[in-house]
Amino acid sequence: MGKYTKEDIKQIVKENNVRYIRLQFTDILGTIKNVEIPVSQLDKALDNKMMFDGSSIEGFVRIEESDMYLHPDYDTFAIFPWTHEKGKVARLICDIATTDGQPFAGDPRSNLKRILKKMEELGFTSFNLGPEPEFFLFKLDDKGEPTLEVNDHGGYFDLAPTDLGENCRRDIVLELEEMGFEIEASHHEVAPGQHEIDFKYADAITACDNIQTFKLVVKTIARKHGLHATFMPKPLFGEAGSGMHFNVSLFRGNENAFFNPHTEIGLSETAMQFMAGVLHHVQGFTAITNPTVNSYKRLVPGYEAPCYVAWSAQNRSPLIRVPSARGASTRIEVRSVDPSANPYLAMAVILEAGLEGIRQGLVPPAPVNRNIYVMTEAERIANGIDNLPPSLDDALRLLEKDEVVKEALGSHIYENFKEAKEIEFEMFRSYVHPWERDQYMKMY
Repeated sequence: MGKYTKEDIKQIVKENNVRYIRLQFTDILGTIKNVEIPVSQLDKALDNKMMFDGSSIEGFVRIEESDMYLHPDYDTFAIFPWTHEKGKVARLICDIATTDGQPFAGDPRSNLKRILKKMEELGFTSFNLGPEPEFFLFKLDDKGEPTLEVNDHGGYFDLAPTDLGENCRRDIVLELEEMGFEIEASHHEVAPGQHEIDFKYADAITACDNIQTFKLVVKTIARKHGLHATFMPKPLFGEAGSGMHFNVSLFRGNENAFFNPHTEIGLSETAMQFMAGVLHHVQGFTAITNPTVNSYKRLVPGYEAPCYVAWSAQNRSPLIRVPSARGASTRIEVRSVDPSANPYLAMAVILEAGLEGIRQGLVPPAPVNRNIYVMTEAERIANGIDNLPPSLDDALRLLEKDEVVKEALGSHIYENFKEAKEIEFEMFRSYVHPWERDQYMKMY
């Protein structure tokens, strides 16, 4: 989380008695993977000479193309503060390269860098992301397996003793701060057992790295408290689900390209075009930002999750909200993203959709400043408000039709993602669920 050279890393490792290095990367489904090496192999790793078997990773390559190289990003070096003083563990986040040294087309992090280059070709220098990830804490049983029993009955912004997850959440914040995070807020969320920790925005790659690190820290520290942390979007029926709102903004140098003080709401033409692109392609990229069967149990009316395609600067029911801050903090908030999403892929498709809006000079529809949840279907149709896809299966079909989103993924990631998710949905579709037995066993 700083600027490091190879010599800096070697010196820090020596001074802090680091014994092992985890070379981390993320697969297509968003799962963190790692190759752990002893510190004696550090030089080899820093020289991009560490090889691994890519055929064993979901959606990477076939067995006959298995050799891949890990190229560590020096600036991601961090020591895990909870590891033992007698032999600490550090990590480096890596890009994946082929044997000829080229970026691997199936690496989500490298793919995001590809889209960022397209952004730079349009004259922008950075794309910033401030994520708001939510998660649940559940008790573990005597075998160490997660239960559905929450450890509190708190609600939004509640305090202890109602919020019994407060101590765990505080320890998570302390560990994150030790790893270089700047925490902006930490609080109980709407549902029992639900929490949110917000950290400072960063450039797109760093922010996505931070999301993956955040998930790892949350799960690790929760376990130390005898709890299971989950980023599953909707673990409890009848309660609010977990989102991961993306607050995004484009910059030209130090200038926020989304800000224009001379317009009625302080948004530039660039911001409006970007937002129009996101709204135009959101149905196509929902399979990426909401990638699980369970994601669509969250995207239903009545639980503050957006399920309608609209925007507003005044209320939180639409898909896109424009927070009130202006100047350098001007941004749009994409509220549909959930924490099961691969952040690198979610960032790539949102950015490419927005850039396409700028390239095509798209104009967003009028803002919807009413509570969409209380509007009738006829009122929504009259206001031109579309629905998000109601299931993963529907979302995959819409993804297949959206060439802009498919280009944002590249053919390798798209084909492997689509195949994996079609299998997931078919397993869900053919599974006999407890609800069905409760509903039909006695009736028929």
